[in-house]
Amino acid sequence: MIGKFMFVLFVVAIFQLYSSPVSANPAIITGYDPMEVCIENCAQCKKMLGAWFEGQLCAESCIKYRGKMIPDCENYASISPFLNKL
Repeated sequence: MIGKFMFVLFVVAIFQLYSSPVSANPAIITGYDPMEVCIENCAQCKKMLGAWFEGQLCAESCIKYRGKMIPDCENYASISPFLNKL
């Protein structure tokens, strides 16, 4: 009787585990703020690219779009709006 109860409890627990949606957002543990990451990436790109990168414009877009468009210094498509020809 106890064995059957434990088996049913185990099956219910497994069902609950696989039926609930899982969020892989690191915000749960680390306090991830997309706007903060966006502005930090703008600063990093400015350090890497120097005068070719418009850091102020990048930071303003982070604020305008609330961190939705995070620049990646190694991805030309994400930083192209902030590059200048000198």
